[in-house]
Amino acid sequence: MEETIERKVIELVAADRIDVPISSMSSKLKRRKPKMAQGIDIEFGQRYNGDRVFAYIKDEDEMKARGVKEGIVKFAEEFPKYAAILKGYIEEQRTIRERYLVYGMREGCLVTADDYRGIMMNLGFTEATSERLYPELMNISRKLRKKRDEGIRSILIEQVI
Repeated sequence: MEETIERKVIELVAADRIDVPISSMSSKLKRRKPKMAQGIDIEFGQRYNGDRVFAYIKDEDEMKARGVKEGIVKFAEEFPKYAAILKGYIEEQRTIRERYLVYGMREGCLVTADDYRGIMMNLGFTEATSERLYPELMNISRKLRKKRDEGIRSILIEQVI
C-alpha cells in the first residue's frame, strides 16, 4: 500500500510539472489566436485562396439561452417583490468545506525522467514522442518553476456545501 501511495504521488507531481508549461503555452495561444484572426484583413464576402491556405469570414446567427444574471434582471423587472427575495438568497453567505490533497517532493528527491515519460505515455504520446518532448518540457517547466513556489502543492479533491 505504501509503495502504491508513493507511486501515485510521484505521478501526481510529474503530471503537475508537465501541466504547468503546457497550460502556460495553451493560455498564451488562446489569448493570441483571436488577435491573430482579427489581424487578417479580409472583408465579409471576400475569400482568400492562397497556395497553402484559404480564409473567409462567415456570420452565424444562433439562439443562446440567457445567462443567470440576465435572467435575474428580467425576472426582477416582472416580479420585483420576488426578485428581492431571490437576490437575498443569492447574496447570503454560506460555508463551503473544501478538502485538498497536499503533496510535494521531499527535499533532495527528484522525479525521474522515466516518471515524466510515463505520464506522457499515459496521455497518449508514443515512447519516441515522449523522449523528444521530455527535455523541452522540463526546460520550460524549470523556467516557470522559478516564478512560483513549488515546495508544497495542493489540489482540490472534494467540495461539500
